[in-house]
Amino acid sequence: MKQKVLLGLFVSLPFVCTIPVFAAGNIPATEKRDIQISRYDEEKNRMEPLVGLVLQNSKKVKGKISDTGGDPLPGATVQIKGSTKGVIADVDGNFEFDGVNTNAVLVVSFIGMETKELTYKGEGFLNIVMEPKADELEEVTVVAFAKQKKESVVSAITTVKPAELKIPSSNLTTAFAGRVAGLISYQTSGEPGQDNANFFIRGITTFGADAKKDPLILIDGIELSTDDLARLNTDDIASFTIMKDATATALYGARGANGVISVTTKEGREGKVAVNVRIENSFSTPTSRVDQADPVTYMRMQNEAIKTRDPLGLALYSQEKITMTERGLYPDIFPSTDWYSTMFKDLTMNQRANISVSGGGTVARYYVAANMTRDNGNVKVDKRNNFNSNINLMKYTIRSNVNVNLTKTTELVLRMSAAFDDYSGPIGGGSGMYTHVMQANPVLFKPYYEPDEKYAHANHILFGNYGSANYVNPYAQALRGYNEYSKNTMLTQFVLNQDLKMITEGLTASVLVNMDRYSEYSVNRAYKPFYYSIGSYDLQANSYKLNRLNPNDGTEWINYEPGQRYINSSIYLEGKAEYTRLFNDKHNVNALLVYTMRNQKSGIADNLQLSLPYRNIGLAGRLAYNFDSRYFGEFTFGYNGSERFSKNNRWGFFPSGALGWMVSNEAFFEPLKDVFSQFKFKGSYGMSGQDQIGSGNDRFYYLSDVNMNADRKVNWGTQMNYNPGAISFNRYANDQIGWETSYKMNVGLEATTTFGLSANVEYFTERRENILLDRVIPATMGILPAVKANLGKAKGHGVDMELNYEKSFNKDWWMTGRGTFTYATSEAVEWEEPDYSSTPWLSKIGKSLGQEWGYIAERLFIDDEEVKNSPTQFGNYMAGDIKYRDVNGDGKISELDKVPIGYPTTPEINYGFGLSVGYKGLDASFFFQGSARQSFWLDQKKITPFMDANSGQSDDDGLKGENQVLQVIADSYWSENNRNPYAFWPRLSNQSVENNNQKSTWFMQDATFLRLKSVEVGYTVPQMLTKKVKVQNLRVYVSGTNLLCWSKFKLWDPEMAGNGLGYPIQRVINVGINLGF
Repeated sequence: MKQKVLLGLFVSLPFVCTIPVFAAGNIPATEKRDIQISRYDEEKNRMEPLVGLVLQNSKKVKGKISDTGGDPLPGATVQIKGSTKGVIADVDGNFEFDGVNTNAVLVVSFIGMETKELTYKGEGFLNIVMEPKADELEEVTVVAFAKQKKESVVSAITTVKPAELKIPSSNLTTAFAGRVAGLISYQTSGEPGQDNANFFIRGITTFGADAKKDPLILIDGIELSTDDLARLNTDDIASFTIMKDATATALYGARGANGVISVTTKEGREGKVAVNVRIENSFSTPTSRVDQADPVTYMRMQNEAIKTRDPLGLALYSQEKITMTERGLYPDIFPSTDWYSTMFKDLTMNQRANISVSGGGTVARYYVAANMTRDNGNVKVDKRNNFNSNINLMKYTIRSNVNVNLTKTTELVLRMSAAFDDYSGPIGGGSGMYTHVMQANPVLFKPYYEPDEKYAHANHILFGNYGSANYVNPYAQALRGYNEYSKNTMLTQFVLNQDLKMITEGLTASVLVNMDRYSEYSVNRAYKPFYYSIGSYDLQANSYKLNRLNPNDGTEWINYEPGQRYINSSIYLEGKAEYTRLFNDKHNVNALLVYTMRNQKSGIADNLQLSLPYRNIGLAGRLAYNFDSRYFGEFTFGYNGSERFSKNNRWGFFPSGALGWMVSNEAFFEPLKDVFSQFKFKGSYGMSGQDQIGSGNDRFYYLSDVNMNADRKVNWGTQMNYNPGAISFNRYANDQIGWETSYKMNVGLEATTTFGLSANVEYFTERRENILLDRVIPATMGILPAVKANLGKAKGHGVDMELNYEKSFNKDWWMTGRGTFTYATSEAVEWEEPDYSSTPWLSKIGKSLGQEWGYIAERLFIDDEEVKNSPTQFGNYMAGDIKYRDVNGDGKISELDKVPIGYPTTPEINYGFGLSVGYKGLDASFFFQGSARQSFWLDQKKITPFMDANSGQSDDDGLKGENQVLQVIADSYWSENNRNPYAFWPRLSNQSVENNNQKSTWFMQDATFLRLKSVEVGYTVPQMLTKKVKVQNLRVYVSGTNLLCWSKFKLWDPEMAGNGLGYPIQRVINVGINLGF
């Protein structure tokens, strides 16, 4: 009922309108004049003066229009046949029509319903019941290259309503977790432009180096990237489908081993022009903040770290400095910097706007949309800079889908879309700024100094530093410049659909041509900061003199450093023929044959191999049969060629088969019809393949990659003047390398009840073979580089399920609910590794993919006597350091004592549940998301107090870091006065302690969590109010995401796992308005 009311509100206009001529193909050429449609309560008086439309014997007709279930059809039109006069039913389906002659033929129409004609016999009231169109009666599901009736689908496919994916975010991938059965998803960053979620269909079952693990992404049938999916606006989505088993993916052959995500965008529908506008403004703040100890505690603990390891060591900070800092006196020479508050805002604001226009007639239909989003970061800016160094990401998307009926049997579809990203942000990114805050000493210097007399006229910010100006100053790192990038994607797609019923009923054919182009460039613009320190300080005058620490290194001008550049273009051709026919009302046959060809070129390539065009061709087919909608069978195949393999292995054939039984259509099931409206068993088994294995630089495994090493000479001859180049191999030719193949089995149960509850439960297994691995060859063989072969095998299994509930209790009350659960695990079956028969715990075979190996940490050493009497460990260690278990009992801790620890680093369980309710115009919803069976490890280098975690990093700029002290460490660490063997942190140290830096259970954390993912409350204003301002539909709403989280892990958001010191996931409060015209 709710959907029908909304549909009516969108397609009917409360004012006189003119149907565009190009969309009014159902009007004869001689009668293409404006059709006047009026609503009774506003327009009836305007109709009276029309000459010839009100005759002397005409009457006023009242009536109500409803569907077969008795629900009203607001927006249905009633028109006198052969005339332009008509009215529109109101929100309750009622209408009044003046000037209707006896025996006049009334034409009643509504989108999705069969048009009805009836002869008026003079009745005072007409009760009109409309029947659904035949193609609307059957719910359809998007499958590979086609659509099928939902009841005939026997493969593992999950369909998600686009409304389920609407959250206040410009990144669609952040909505997946817990909402899609069969999808393992998690998000590790909240930084704009870097916040794509990681997602895998039914987990990960390959461990090949650099092998593709994420699913194939199709948007309108075209393979695109995760970034393209992330940009997609939910208002533009018509269907969102996850294909999980071999039957669903086998047609994609070389691309389907990891599952498929298929998205189709909206198209225009026959009817009046509908305009939809959505505007949102959101406020975001981090879900958590990493708590750091105060500067005074920092100094005391660093002094203790020196003394506890070396009683004769000199304290770094004097008692005077500690006391003066604690009292807050003379902050210029006794700084106490809260780097986090200096660098970051607590709140930032983002905007999103979308507009779409759709409509059409029987000849042409159109859907046009535009979207704009603006995402800001939470890095503070300084007005003394003439540029904005905070993150600012602008995204624009444009989409146009036009369907034109060239003839009664020929349709042309033109789809065009473009997406543009314009980014500006700090060099090193937002996550880099958070990392710098963790690495900055809070008591050495201030972020910047006010100019003294000497530098009063300096044209730059006087950033603080120490010594040789070689310490990390996060404020300077954030303000010194900015990075810009631009990403542009444009796609044009032509589809020609031809009905070949003139040859035989049910035969169709289509040709699709798609052209797309992607370009990207980036640039860094930055100056070199001038750094200062206090040279002298006058306590009485409270003034200072500054020393410039790098007079010859800083600049006041912005330099230009070009970054990466990409230009890629591709052409995709798809031709298919499909035959669908029902024989004798019982035998339903469907056959499909598809040919595909893709050519992709890179305009900027690093080497010869990458500069060559990428070309793929394939053939795929499906044959499906069902008898009496009870017994279903389906066979699919994909036959693909890959340029990466030799002619012996170039072609791969990937078949699959599936069976289904609709038990609810059996006669013996009749007694259960009062409970179950549908009950189906299904099962499938088949193969799919993957050629995206190994490094992308190794395009042609059957060819050698030789490096002539022009810059590496070898001197020969009596005069040493013969200098040929030293030839080396980057890759040996191997014509035995071939496809990685996946064998998938799926069994499932689907059930729908008469009281609104439906369920889909599936159990699956997968066996992955021919995984590409490096051979283990002794170095004494002198073979470089590594030799690769298809030797690896893995297997996986799991279960995914979804429950849905939908119920309208009356015309005012409705409720929907959804719950999903996915469990997916995998393990290695064959792995190229040494003989571990004497130490089986070191073998990867039989262990989960993503499993980590480490030492079992028993506790902290109690005293030095225990250290002396325990097995030998690593480096110099003492009481308070971590004690490891000697697994093999040889009296020393070594690599042989590493065992599998924790769960895999990718979650094995994702789940979610939520509820939506509505009463009249008010609606509310919530959704919870959870994850389990995942472990991660604290990065000791990044969180060990006082350590330099910056030097040696790719963007360190030669600066030294000194890690801050986490509050959790300050609250619980081993000391001479607190010999707690189970304290959170070992004995302090001012230098790296090798013993404590080992991967072990001591730093292992449980990433299990439950999150209140989203809440939304909305109100739809009654139409009787909105129609006064010519608005068909008006809804206002408030929503929020990532509102609450429950987890044993408290240091940061557990979903970020080991990335917790980076840019945090954001909590968002959103206000929006949705308008329909």
